[in-house]
Amino acid sequence: MKDRRPRKPKDPRHVPTPRVPRPIYNPNKAATGAPDPKAAPPTHWGEVADWYDDLVGEEGSEFHREVVLPGAVRLLAAKPGDKVLDIACGQGVLCRLLARQGVETTGIDAATDLIRIARDRNAQLPADAKKPAYQTADVRDLSFLPEDQFNASACLLAIQNINPIAPVFRSVARTLKPRGSLVIVMMHPCFRGPRESSWGWDDKNMVQYRRVDRYLLPRKIPIVTHPGKGKEYTWTFHKPIEAYVKALRNAGLLVDALEEWPSHKTSTSGPRAPAENTARKEIPMFLALRAVKMMEAQGEEAVEEG
Repeated sequence: MKDRRPRKPKDPRHVPTPRVPRPIYNPNKAATGAPDPKAAPPTHWGEVADWYDDLVGEEGSEFHREVVLPGAVRLLAAKPGDKVLDIACGQGVLCRLLARQGVETTGIDAATDLIRIARDRNAQLPADAKKPAYQTADVRDLSFLPEDQFNASACLLAIQNINPIAPVFRSVARTLKPRGSLVIVMMHPCFRGPRESSWGWDDKNMVQYRRVDRYLLPRKIPIVTHPGKGKEYTWTFHKPIEAYVKALRNAGLLVDALEEWPSHKTSTSGPRAPAENTARKEIPMFLALRAVKMMEAQGEEAVEEG
């Protein structure tokens, strides 16, 4: 016989807490020069290093080759003989590109396996190229590097996987020569926030648009490192643009260039193609910042997601 007693209504405000896999961190691969034993472990892509290397390859992924690397090299404006520091360098794609142009490069990454791959790929450089030097370390503390050493520094598509950013910028500023520059390229925080932005289609006006649900508040979001295979993930730390500018300023780095880069892709067929192409041109995919070492670091720090 069925129990016909009235059931207690469910609380509509209750949402089960999702179970999230353990973040990537191997204590046996701890970075050297860690800023504080109580600090959060460095986030990186080391657990999927081979897959990442296949994706990026010798000369970069499609977005690297078509958009990110040409723009970053232009902003760096490094000359033969200059010294450039690449933080969160991954498997060294930028270091190799600059080495072929006569630039002396140093790459730092928290992932031991990516640094191993970067060193192995040095063998593919021309015999007369200055081979990049690589080191496994936490880029939040570069105290092992000399002061006033580099003409420029770069962080490509990695700053949003690092938290906090204030010690990163302070460490980089210490290693830069006066008027040396730091070039940062990231997914555009206004329009490409994970889970909080998406493409939409307006049937009435035949317009493709970008929906943005959140922007100003910092947040920490897990992202799968190898979509479709396994459950490994790392973190992305969303911050508004002002957080980057404030943290750079407090490190004595003043922004002298801000660029917004659209996707290079083009739709060639289908009734939505014209609208898709317009949307790509109008809504940037990447944000690039260049900041110059102009003054001593300040005490105030921007609020960050811990």
